[in-house]
Amino acid sequence: MTAPVATRPGSSDPSREAARVLVVDDDRLVLATVAGGLREAGYVVDTAESAREARERVEAARPDIALLDVRMPGETGIELARWLRARDIPFLFLTAYGDASIVREAVEEGALGYLIKPVDVPQLVAALEAALQRAEDIRRLRETEAQLQRALSGSRYTSMAVGLIMERHRLTEKEAFERLRRFARSQRRKIEDVAEELVRSEELVNLVK
Repeated sequence: MTAPVATRPGSSDPSREAARVLVVDDDRLVLATVAGGLREAGYVVDTAESAREARERVEAARPDIALLDVRMPGETGIELARWLRARDIPFLFLTAYGDASIVREAVEEGALGYLIKPVDVPQLVAALEAALQRAEDIRRLRETEAQLQRALSGSRYTSMAVGLIMERHRLTEKEAFERLRRFARSQRRKIEDVAEELVRSEELVNLVK
């Protein structure tokens, strides 16, 4: 008999597998309490008591998101966050410290949330889900921007077509490229082929909506 796949908290979609959360805190009681609560809520949870151990956990199994304490012996949570950010791993902080300077530093490093202990599990789940959604939005935005840059650098017709759409519909470069991409997808054709046809036919520009 096949074991059921854990689903994301608050989701009835069985195809959405449980998110993997890395919890990092040097306080073993806090670590056990938070990890236990998240596991009961449906997450896959890895734990670490230090930044060094956290890096080892990441190398063994990449998390979808990390929950970090700020002040730990040795390397701080802020320094660990910087390491995670370089690897495109989203993170938020769960800490006893609400100093404005620490919050500002956490935000500057890219934290998707900053929670002050104590926090109950429902609050934590809500913050994690919001952070995961924001991380996914950022990932998609970066992917679109990367596709735009590849397309513009790889095809003069694509660049010209985007320019025509920008002028005709008064759009930004990113908005125009997104319209061109959607139009090509609806035609089940390569974006470069559609762009070339669009450049050669002014009437086609009006159809790109």
